[in-house]
Amino acid sequence: MNKLLVKLSITATVGGLLCVSPTLTQMLAPAAQAQSVAMIQQPTLESAHDSTAIIRWTTTIPNGSEEHLAVVQYGTTPGALTQTATSPNRLNTSHSDAMFRVRIDGLQPQTTYYYKVSSTEANGTSDGVQSDVNQFTTPPAGQRIQNYPQPQ
Repeated sequence: MNKLLVKLSITATVGGLLCVSPTLTQMLAPAAQAQSVAMIQQPTLESAHDSTAIIRWTTTIPNGSEEHLAVVQYGTTPGALTQTATSPNRLNTSHSDAMFRVRIDGLQPQTTYYYKVSSTEANGTSDGVQSDVNQFTTPPAGQRIQNYPQPQ
């Protein structure tokens, strides 16, 4: 008799966990993807060392697949952004926006760099948004710039 009660209790508990209320279903539904992607937060320098920088920006959720690439084109003159750094980004479609971050390596200390950002689907299809050209200057050797706390 006790085994039967234990089995019924377990069955009822598991059944209750598997049953999803309409409210919970609505909370978990993916956010609608934007018809056109818009920049919500303009690109900015998150942090920099003498040879490394991290650029971050936020857009509305792009259409297409969940797999995207954050792209930063950069160089030492605003008219010649000849170098590119990318970072894979998996979109969380339950959010209304997407934060992109790209680490740029191989920089020179105390040098001004110009850059613009964009994003693409993993297959290279553009999300249709690109920033204006911005700039940052790397700190002297051994120093650091920290504009945002690092994600936990």
